[in-house]
Amino acid sequence: MTTHVTGTRTEWLAARLELLEAEKELTRRSDELARKRQELPRVRIDKQYRFATEEGSASLAKLFRGRSQLLIYHFMFGPDYTAGCPSCSAIADGFNGSVVHLANHDVTLSAVSRAPLAKLQAYKQRMGWTFPWASSFESDFNFDFSVGFTEKQQREQGIDYNYRHENPLASDARGGDGAVKFAAMSGTACASACTAHTVVPV
Repeated sequence: MTTHVTGTRTEWLAARLELLEAEKELTRRSDELARKRQELPRVRIDKQYRFATEEGSASLAKLFRGRSQLLIYHFMFGPDYTAGCPSCSAIADGFNGSVVHLANHDVTLSAVSRAPLAKLQAYKQRMGWTFPWASSFESDFNFDFSVGFTEKQQREQGIDYNYRHENPLASDARGGDGAVKFAAMSGTACASACTAHTVVPV
């Protein structure tokens, strides 16, 4: 049970003003991090990736839909999943509205997943989503951008994930109870989902 301190309105206001200063400092730090993120060097992509979309086969350039910027959300939905990642699904519930506002600022928002397009479309319809969602099923896209790994890679080589190298998993590693529940909620076995550090299993 959560317990809270009970005080006077004056005590609450003093504590709230102190918290407000901390919130303002966090906002300033967040703005500085955003500036540094925007200043990261660009990397030219020469590889010719192909994606399956509702409009047919598309190149990476075509995913921009004529806009100057493309924001890709790597939605965890592997080829053997029967449903999307529950966390990704909760986040994606806000995409329909975001797509419109971003488009008005010359940005296209698209989700990309390893599952075949038919699976993505069925889940998209079930969830009532309209945002663009492309399948990278027959592409190296997820591998090249370190968001998709084979179980063999994880067991024998380790992986580069979240911009750092992770050592190979122990042979009995399964990610704990949380990973087991995640796998069940996505409709796949823990052998593929739990060893993927909750990234798209392949």
